Parts: sequence; C-alpha cells; structure tokens
Amino acid sequence: MLAAILFDLDGTIVNTDPIHYQVWRKMLLNYGMEIDETFYKSRVSGRLNPEILQDILPNLSPAASQEFADEKEAIFRQLASHLKPLPGFTELVDWTKTHQLKRALVTNAPRANVEFMLELLNIKNIFHTIVIAEDCTAAKPEPIPYQVALEQLGIAAEQAYALEDSPSGIRAAVAAGIRTIGIASTHEPQELQKFGAFMAIPDFTDLQLWKLLNSSLETVTFLTKGIGV
Repeated sequence: MLAAILFDLDGTIVNTDPIHYQVWRKMLLNYGMEIDETFYKSRVSGRLNPEILQDILPNLSPAASQEFADEKEAIFRQLASHLKPLPGFTELVDWTKTHQLKRALVTNAPRANVEFMLELLNIKNIFHTIVIAEDCTAAKPEPIPYQVALEQLGIAAEQAYALEDSPSGIRAAVAAGIRTIGIASTHEPQELQKFGAFMAIPDFTDLQLWKLLNSSLETVTFLTKGIGV
C-alpha cells in the first residue's frame, strides 16, 4: 500500500545544479582547476562538500576546506533567489494531501541551504519529516538517510516511492529498498536507470508518473473493497 513519497531537494524539487556548477567552476579557477559539466556530474553532484573537497582539493586543511564550503554555499544562496520548483511539484504535493500520503525530504544539502530553499519555495511546512544527511551517521549514497526517513514516518520501504535526480541519491534510495523514480533534470534518463531507478521522467508533469501513482491507489482501493465483500 502506497503510504508516502520521499523527495530529494537539489535537482529534484528544484533545479539548483546550474547555479552550483557555476559557483564551483568559478571558485575552483582560483586553485588552477577548470572543470566542465562532465566533471561536475561525476565528481560533485549529489555529494557532501567535505567529500568533494577531500577528493578534488586534498591538500586543503580542514579549516580551509570549511571556509571554502561556507563561501561557496553563501554565493549559491545569493544567486538562487529566483528559483522555482520543477513543473508539477505543487500539483503532486496537493495530490498527496488529497490521498493522505506522507511526505519526507531527504537531502545531502547543507542545513543552511535546506532552510534557505524551503523558505524561498514556501514549502517549509509540507513535510512530515526532514532528514538532512549531515545529521545522519552517513550520507547518500549510503541508504542511512532514507532508512531514517522511513523510521520517522513509521512505514516500510515497500510503502514508499523515492524521487531522486542523482546517481548517489538513487543508489541510496534503492539500497534502502525503496522504489525509486529518477528525475532527469541533471542526468540522462538512461544513467539514472542504470543506477536503479525503475522509471526516469523530466519533471512532475510526466504522464508516466501520474499513471503510476493513480494505478497504485486503484490497486489499494480494489483490495480494500475486496476485503469487505
């Protein structure tokens, strides 16, 4: 029985990646590194800042790494004030409310960015639980953030769909046993399916998504009626 939908934030609810890429590219030029979108998608997207910096700037001290990350995210927030949710997101949230489904946010984004984006998009109060990876013992691609969300919602993995845009997020949700839909805002659909998404769509207006969701509820309704016969 479908009981909840679990959302990633960056690249899923809102396409922040073009701005993140722009800021990473500009800041890394100061270190003599010129990156392209392929580098960004494979080495940056979906990962935590400490892991990214340890990977691509391993000589930075912990203090310098934190300063870099803080500056990078502050610039991001300055540039992100115009962002809107992906098409169909508001309708999807309304649909979950109509059918009394729970909603969770599961994200690797830093807390300051999460709070900023929730306020900017006016979606601060729509989630039954918010799981920020930095509060967990491990971040995506480990399944722990999704396992925490399931526990806090009080549901089994089989009762949820996860919506994710990055390979690391899909790997995390799939490893937690959750049926995962890829949002192809930042990666090609084939790549998302390669990492375990059973469906890949461009945004929340896609008819595949709505057919899936409505058929899930129709199945539940049929079974419920059958029990009463």
